Amino acid sequence: MLLAIDIGNTNITFGLFEGEVRRGQWRVATRAGRTADEYAVLLRRLLRLNGVEAQGITGCAIASVVPPVTPACVRLAREILGVPSLVVGPGVRTGMRIFYENPAQLGVDRVVDAVAARHRYGAPVIVIDFGTATTFNVVDAAGDFRGGAIAPGIQTAAEALERQAAQLPRVELVLPPRATATNTVQAMQSGLLYGYIGLVEGLVRRLEAELGAEAT
Repeated sequence: MLLAIDIGNTNITFGLFEGEVRRGQWRVATRAGRTADEYAVLLRRLLRLNGVEAQGITGCAIASVVPPVTPACVRLAREILGVPSLVVGPGVRTGMRIFYENPAQLGVDRVVDAVAARHRYGAPVIVIDFGTATTFNVVDAAGDFRGGAIAPGIQTAAEALERQAAQLPRVELVLPPRATATNTVQAMQSGLLYGYIGLVEGLVRRLEAELGAEAT
């Protein structure tokens, strides 16, 4: 079985695959101070929830946008699980050509998103990853990475609003009854959620139009 580790700014996602079949998926909070031993304890507990033993893992693939956390996960694979690990980054062949002005500045999360989307859905495809940042990644008809867009994640936007505006409270991210709100909480919910829907829909339309124009 393959253990896939996606190290994001907010969460680390562990995915366990047997061939093309996903056996389990779990999230833990990203904390730079955690050791390989701590991750091992967490992982073994999570595996047992799905009736899986760590001894069944034969390899590990790691994609990280938080470099300080990466070494602990590499040690987790090598020293505790006793399996080889592949850290996705510059020099790793993904089978996808990258058309980016400076590929070294391209987050590996965006690359693996694009490769996985092409593998699963074919090309052309636009893949959106909702996280601390929301990324829009464009794969053209030839299966090449063409770039995309980066926007603040909705939770990031909500926290910034609460932090920067003294009179605005923390709100639950649920859709209000109407876009035209008559109280502050629902007004914030309207702006955050309906506004975010508009952001996603608008960017997708623009990216689709540019993708179509490049193909002609």
